[in-house]
Amino acid sequence: MELISEAALHFSRISMFPYFDGAHYLVSVLSAREQAGAVDVASRSPVASWFSAMLCCFGGGILSSILLAEPPAAVLSNSTNIVFATVVWYMVFYFPSDLFYRCFSFLPLRVIAAAMKEVTRTWKIVAGVTHAHSRFKDAFLVMVANGWAKAAGGGLISNFEQLVRGIWKPESNELLKMSYPVKISLVGSILFTLQHFELLPVERHQLMLIYTMFLISMKVRMMLTKVSASPFQPVEEVVGRFLFGLQQTPKVTKPKVTANKKEEPKVEENPSKEEAEACRSESSESTRKGNTKKNE
Repeated sequence: MELISEAALHFSRISMFPYFDGAHYLVSVLSAREQAGAVDVASRSPVASWFSAMLCCFGGGILSSILLAEPPAAVLSNSTNIVFATVVWYMVFYFPSDLFYRCFSFLPLRVIAAAMKEVTRTWKIVAGVTHAHSRFKDAFLVMVANGWAKAAGGGLISNFEQLVRGIWKPESNELLKMSYPVKISLVGSILFTLQHFELLPVERHQLMLIYTMFLISMKVRMMLTKVSASPFQPVEEVVGRFLFGLQQTPKVTKPKVTANKKEEPKVEENPSKEEAEACRSESSESTRKGNTKKNE
């Protein structure tokens, strides 16, 4: 147990720059390139493509600064990270013969990069929760929101990033239909906020190791099986149906449409008395006329 605790402590002291941050930039720019129309935008307007890629790479820091009433441009103050992300962006979009993109599209390399990116997610959540606590003491919701924004900011501002590329899809808002990274970032922000208030019986470095291992295992499994659905979907459906599905909308039954049929004349089986008497009189007259003709 002590060995695991020491390993978790050493793990929590790992520096994210340059390898893990580089993996984060690489995976973010690769996903930005694979969006519809991204290559065409890069050929027509490199400035819009670069700005879109920077939003994917630093969206968490920008959104966190907005939430805490800090200047969003503070993200640009770290020139080293900006230059590093710009080099990755250029290599992904403009390397000759797309060799750089094809190389890192190879599944084993991409899985490694994605696993390293998940490590940065944990560090961003911890940094966001800690920074919010330093600004707003014991503000539970602020700490959760800032940790969430720090780790999943690229997804939360995806509509603005699409707008930079000339695409407007309000129906793709992450709040309407959350993706797995946004959901797991929210869960992680809640867990680390609870741990900060000592409501979880675990040390922070131990929680960082457990949470990161879970992130990596889920991400690798989803990439290898090519399943994009959230692993929490069965639980979400049960909880959602129990909490928010009590009032179900009534089903509207559509009237049955029958084929148009030709109306056939109705034959009355039981004629009235007047019609029967008229038929009898007509038959008697016809018989009389026949008898007179015979007599003539």
